[in-house]
Amino acid sequence: MKKDIHFEEVKDVAVAVVKETAEGADLWNVYLINLKKIPLKNVLINSSGYGTEKKENVKTSTLRFFFEEIPAESFVVVEPIMPEVFSLNNEYWLSFYIGEEIQDKKYIFLAESIIEKNLVKIPLVNLKGVLIK
Repeated sequence: MKKDIHFEEVKDVAVAVVKETAEGADLWNVYLINLKKIPLKNVLINSSGYGTEKKENVKTSTLRFFFEEIPAESFVVVEPIMPEVFSLNNEYWLSFYIGEEIQDKKYIFLAESIIEKNLVKIPLVNLKGVLIK
């Protein structure tokens, strides 16, 4: 039963929305950052956006991404993200294995939280973005 499964608290794994510049234009990408000293295996990420705009409920498509392994102290680009969805809650639900143990965590960038004043230097990536640990 689900109540019999013990889930460890996820530490040293972060998701960041990172601002980049290419050919004079600002681009935004979502990164998964493994700050652990061990790799993450069989990483599954579900991404979706939801909220209200003009008094209407809005929901984006759910996208799924799979990475066989994310090495220790490294990062991967999960997906590009358009500024048009920054007005929504953007959710990334992450599941992965460490050894034989499955871990999962939900990361939510709240509506209007991806803004210039919230940008910080992102570890390992060395660019500015909004980070959730």
